[in-house]
Amino acid sequence: MNSKIPDPAEPIGEVTLVNDFLPPPEALVPKKKTVRVTMEFTKESIDFFKQEAKRHNASYQAMIRNLVDVYAKQQS
Repeated sequence: MNSKIPDPAEPIGEVTLVNDFLPPPEALVPKKKTVRVTMEFTKESIDFFKQEAKRHNASYQAMIRNLVDVYAKQQS
């Protein structure tokens, strides 16, 4: 049996270097300017959003924010 374990320090053949084309992690996070507000919602509404957020592995606050954003955009 003549099996030799390759040395990882040895060249493995012809290699082509490629420039890094992936964006940095911070570029993958959408940045929207937000304003902190205090609002009151019914318990039923918050329970609904929390339940849906849990089902979709999301933030209930982000879901409410997106809902308001969609509504505002449609009304513009």
